[in-house]
Order: sequence, then structure tokens, then C-alpha cells
Amino acid sequence: MAESRISVDRNEFMCPVCLDLLKDPVTIQCGHSYCKSCITGCWDQEDQMRVYSCPQCRQTFSTRPALATNTMLAEVVDKLKTKLPADIYAGAGDVECDVCTGRKCKAIKSCLMCLNSYCQTHLEQHESFFKGKKHNLTDATGRLQEMICQKHEKHLDMYCITDQQCICVLCMKYEHKNHNTISAAAQRTKKQKQLKETQRRFQQRIQQREEDLQQLRETVESHKRSTQTEVEDIEKVFTELIRSIERSRSELIGLIRDQEKAAVNRAEGQLERLEQEIDDLKMRDAELEQLSHTQDHIQFLQVTDQEEHDHSGLDPAVTR
Repeated sequence: MAESRISVDRNEFMCPVCLDLLKDPVTIQCGHSYCKSCITGCWDQEDQMRVYSCPQCRQTFSTRPALATNTMLAEVVDKLKTKLPADIYAGAGDVECDVCTGRKCKAIKSCLMCLNSYCQTHLEQHESFFKGKKHNLTDATGRLQEMICQKHEKHLDMYCITDQQCICVLCMKYEHKNHNTISAAAQRTKKQKQLKETQRRFQQRIQQREEDLQQLRETVESHKRSTQTEVEDIEKVFTELIRSIERSRSELIGLIRDQEKAAVNRAEGQLERLEQEIDDLKMRDAELEQLSHTQDHIQFLQVTDQEEHDHSGLDPAVTR
């Protein structure tokens, strides 16, 4: 509950001098609290008068009060700092609060009168300080100086159609006298209508291009499907053709193998017969060689006569 209240009532822990969270807080006799450095700076300016006052209630003190850190208040402020959401601080691209000291908070509004940007806390302080006075606030912007006339230091709330530039009321009265002028807000409304028309044309063009894109995508997909079908058909034709060729190849190879086998079988039969005939002839040749050395003329003549009779029809060419 205490932490929740700290989060809700953090404005109660702002220093009235620097308008930031209390740093090294001190509480003076009247009960008001300040940053030690802030109240010290205020009283340093009052040293010559020898009268010291509270910047808020104006209660005076004849002697300069001693300052001691309010440890309880310091602890509360420290807890408050840890409970502040991280997104309240300005990051890259954010507009910083011009009043914050130390780490800058993210500004939410800019004042065209004060030419300052404020975070939520300091905006509340600003509205409280200028209560009843009309200050022109706008969304936080880092272009405050560009919104002010550099010559007259007035807000650029008019527009010169003749010169096509933003001007202030004094520019309209002097430098742009007799020019065709209009309020910046009215010119914005006019330009807003033109912008809407331009946007409408762009949106029509975008829609047309998206339709063209979709049509082109469908054409591409159709072409892909058609191509895939053709590829599959060709694959089927060539697959069947390859199978037919493989069958013919196998049949031809089988036929050649059969012819080879028959020819080899015939040749092997002839080889066996020739080898047998050679063996027989060698054996007879050996017998004749032995007969040629015999001393028995009768045996020699009888055997040779018989040999001539047995081989009278021998024709080597016919035998082969």
C-alpha cells in the first residue's frame, strides 16, 4: 500500500525550486522540504540581508538554519525513483523535458509561449504556476525554435499564400502586407484536403498494382504448373523408352551369349578330337622311331609293310 501511494503521490516529493525529485532532501523549520543544494543556493543570495526565508511560505528566520538530511524522506524518494517506469525516461528519438535535471524524462507537451518541453510532472507544475494564463501547448516537439518567427519571436500561426511560407502576425502586418494570407490552421485544413486526394490517388494506384501483382503471381503459378505437367509427361515417355531399350539390350545380349556358347562348345569338341589325334600320332611316331633302330630285318619289314597298309589312306588335311 505504501509503495502504491508513493507511485501515485510522487508530485509531493518534487523540489519547489528545481521542480525535480528531491535530491539530498532537507526539511526546514516551517515544514517545507527542498533539495539541499537548492535551498543552500537561495539562502546564499540572502546572506547580505541576514534574513532567511522559505521560498514557499515566506516564513523568515533571523539566523540561518542548520541543514540536515531528512533520511526518512530520502529513503522514500529513493524508493520512488526505483518505482518509476523505465519508459518515462527519454530515449533515442524522444523529446527531452527541458526542466528535468540529471536523467531527462520524456516530454509529452511543448509550450509555444515558454519555448520549453515538459514531462508529465513538470507539465503539472507549469499549469499550476501559470494557472489562469493562456499558454499555447502542443504535442512534444524538438522543433520549437522552427515554430517561432526568428525576427519577431512570435508564433508562426499565419501562412502567406503569395510567398508560400509560414509567418507570424507581425510579418503579415509589415513584410507581407497586401499579400494573400490565411491562418496556418486554415491552410492546414486546405492542404489536408489536397493531401487526402493525393492519398486517395496513391491508394487507387496501390490497389491497381496489387491486383496486377496478384494476376502476375497467378500467371507465374499457372506457368509453373503447366511446365511441371510437361516435365512429368516427358519423364514418363523417356522412362518407358529407356525400359524398352533395356529390354531389347538384354534380349540382344542374351542372343549373342547363346551364339557364343554354341560356337565355343563346337570349338571345344574339335579341340578335344585334335588333341586326341595328336596324342595317337605321337605314340605311333615313337613306335616308328623305336622300330627304326631294330636289328631284326624281318620284324622291321613286316611292321613297315603293315604300317604302310594301315596308313595308306592317311591325309593330314582330311583328318583336320
